[in-house]
Amino acid sequence: CAFLTSVSSPFQPAPVPPSGEPAAGTVQFYNPSQFAQVSKASSNGVLSFESPPRVETLLNETLKLLPDELKANVKIKSITPRPPRKPRLERAASLDEKNWKRWRRFRTSQESLTDPNETSSSNGSLQEAALTSPIRGRAAPCAQCCEPNSLHSSPDASEESPMGKSKGSTSDLGKRASEISSAFGGLLRGKAFAGSKPRLSQIMPARPLPPMELNVASHTLRTANKIDPDLMDYRHYSQHKFGRVSNSFSDTRLHGNGTLYDNCSTDSMKSTFSLLTPIRSKDVRSRSYLEGSLLASGALLGAEELSRYFPDRNIGIFVATWNMQGQKELPENLDDFLLPTDPDYAQDMYVIGVQEGCPDRREWEIRLQETLGPHYVMLYSAAHGVLYMSVFIRRDLIWFCSEVEYATVTTRIVSQIKTKGALGICFTFFGTSFLFITSHFTSGDSKVNERKLDYNKTIQALTLPKVVPDTNPYRSSSGDVTTRFDEVFWFGDFNFRLNKDRETVDSILNQNPETGVSKLLAYDQLTSEMGRGSIFKGFQEADIHFRPSYKFDIGKDSYDTTSKQRTPSYTDRVVFRSRYRDDIQAVKYSSCPVIKTSDHRPVFALFRVKVRPGRDNIPLAAGQFDRELYLIGIKRRITRELQNRRQQKDQKSSSICSIS
Repeated sequence: CAFLTSVSSPFQPAPVPPSGEPAAGTVQFYNPSQFAQVSKASSNGVLSFESPPRVETLLNETLKLLPDELKANVKIKSITPRPPRKPRLERAASLDEKNWKRWRRFRTSQESLTDPNETSSSNGSLQEAALTSPIRGRAAPCAQCCEPNSLHSSPDASEESPMGKSKGSTSDLGKRASEISSAFGGLLRGKAFAGSKPRLSQIMPARPLPPMELNVASHTLRTANKIDPDLMDYRHYSQHKFGRVSNSFSDTRLHGNGTLYDNCSTDSMKSTFSLLTPIRSKDVRSRSYLEGSLLASGALLGAEELSRYFPDRNIGIFVATWNMQGQKELPENLDDFLLPTDPDYAQDMYVIGVQEGCPDRREWEIRLQETLGPHYVMLYSAAHGVLYMSVFIRRDLIWFCSEVEYATVTTRIVSQIKTKGALGICFTFFGTSFLFITSHFTSGDSKVNERKLDYNKTIQALTLPKVVPDTNPYRSSSGDVTTRFDEVFWFGDFNFRLNKDRETVDSILNQNPETGVSKLLAYDQLTSEMGRGSIFKGFQEADIHFRPSYKFDIGKDSYDTTSKQRTPSYTDRVVFRSRYRDDIQAVKYSSCPVIKTSDHRPVFALFRVKVRPGRDNIPLAAGQFDRELYLIGIKRRITRELQNRRQQKDQKSSSICSIS
């Protein structure tokens, strides 16, 4: 009358070994009356039950409790697996919703653990046994968790002899047997506790928790904001710990570019500190910066402030020159000129020099401000006749500039005619002095000596600096203005030509434009004169890889097709010099062929320039910039964008009707 139930998988019955012994990881019931006592597990992980002497009576009582379908067939049938359900499409939850759901689950689990009224069947003994026992059916832990609880049986039922010692009746044993069989079946199928909440035991740490620091700011945050004096070198620390570091401490950048970070430091940044570097009270009390110390804590132009804005102490400078030929019409878009696509980032400083500028100089400056946008302000602008120069700088950096000075030189015999000459602007940025000169030399293919005279007159007549002190007067010369500054950029229409006829130049350009440039430079007047040292002494020029910038037909890509048939030449150039070796590195040197409103193409150069800390004893510009120009440029930028959107909308909504 005995029956056997073997469970090994929810999909197929467990195989019986040839030896007759039960397989590992199975539960076997040799008799329905064997639930009176549970023996210890064997070494192979089998849970078995000993048989009491009265088998027939208990079997009959147990079969009465079984369902009708089980009476016909006592053995459990194998379950056919069903295909998985199709995933239900749901709306993607936001980060806030995920955090809220996680918090609700955590609160629900806490309530279930702390609720004294929470009850389940048999006082949760099976829940505790199931949650504390291993899943794989290890023998020893299973026996330990099963013996004390006696598998939902009373203490009386755990006695060995059922003759007089058991206070429960035979029907009670049968009910318990059915309950245990159903509970074990559900346990092994993972459905034992459906509809009830599991009760977890309290988990205590194996060792005492470390003491909490008084400083709530994390180690990373203190390093990023340089609060601790022993963590000043943030880049070195971050590279050692994270492997990668960003120059910006903005949490948006940290999330966007994939930089490694810890959540504690980011949360602390958002809640405790702003994105600005914290300022200690003792630094504000200190007045040593008035002495002009380079390393004084709190100095505006000192090393600490310079390293905070430029960790590598290099800034990007955009220098451009363009002969506008006095045209009233300005290009529709200056993005390709001021914001070339090759470099990924915009520069820190923009200096644009114009020769034969348009009649409306203010309109030209507004267009520059509109193109550069709200991140830049015009530090200074000056004019000498039709020579214009504008200096734009990032709005964050205007506080580190000295007062701006300028001077002009006329190279024509009649000084009232200001079409040829030079315009210079100088200022000090941190501790590095800059001089920018734009010039328009004498024109003519054979007037090389006149152009050299223009150069010599310019370096002697430019009276700069005036008030701002020289950063290194021991290396200055009273006869050369370019020796009185650390970094000098000279650009303009120098009017040096190619010593070759038009037919030869055209044939070289038509054969191979890439290799033709190097062949043309062999006939360049400026290159040969600089090689002799007769002009631009100490200056350098980046390698030229663009076509001659002069002379084009207006609105076309073809060179001069008039009767004069002027030879194409590199008249527009950018040269530079520095007091210190390798302080200036040329990044890009090119022209802008898409701007065709003049017979000259704009020429620009990108540089990386090393900057040194300075002293606060120089006259500062104190954040001075052209506020009116800034507001007009930003307003026009917004208005133009709205107009473009309206035009695009009108084009989409418009329809064409044809009448046949």
